[in-house]
Amino acid sequence: MTPTRTWTIAIGTVMGLVFGVALVVKIWPQLDLVAVGSRAPEFRAVNLRTGRPASLADYRGKVVLVNIWATWCQPCRIEMPSMERLHRKLAGNDFAVVAVSVDEADSATVMQFARDLGVSFDVLHDRAGAIRRLYQTTGVPESFVIERDGVIVKKVIGPAEWDGPVNEVLIRKLIDAR
Repeated sequence: MTPTRTWTIAIGTVMGLVFGVALVVKIWPQLDLVAVGSRAPEFRAVNLRTGRPASLADYRGKVVLVNIWATWCQPCRIEMPSMERLHRKLAGNDFAVVAVSVDEADSATVMQFARDLGVSFDVLHDRAGAIRRLYQTTGVPESFVIERDGVIVKKVIGPAEWDGPVNEVLIRKLIDAR
């Protein structure tokens, strides 16, 4: 084999490896899907009641219903009262409802929306919408029931009747599984 041919093969091999690594780095997040059975990704947002930063870690040890929503979303408006009823039935040391708004609007607009609906559970605001990327959502609302150890046990795309028998029984079982 001639030196030119050897160099051509070597350079082609190196370029192929570089391209392969770059491709794996680019598509890896798409292969690591957030789904039932996977660990819930850590997120950060602002708690609108306290004005302080909040994260999923703040709810560690609890069963958590994380709801990703926006004020302009009509199905979100329809779903919120059922989450409030569930919160009033089950809230305590072992269960929390956490609604994370992905509105680009200011926090006052989001908090006014929550007040208008009379919600008393935690309302967080992720103005940048990073939680949408972390949780790989396709729209709003999307909800995740997360057990105490941080594993997602249910994912719902679209609105749900959270205080309905199926969802309430599931959450009660998770709370009682201590």
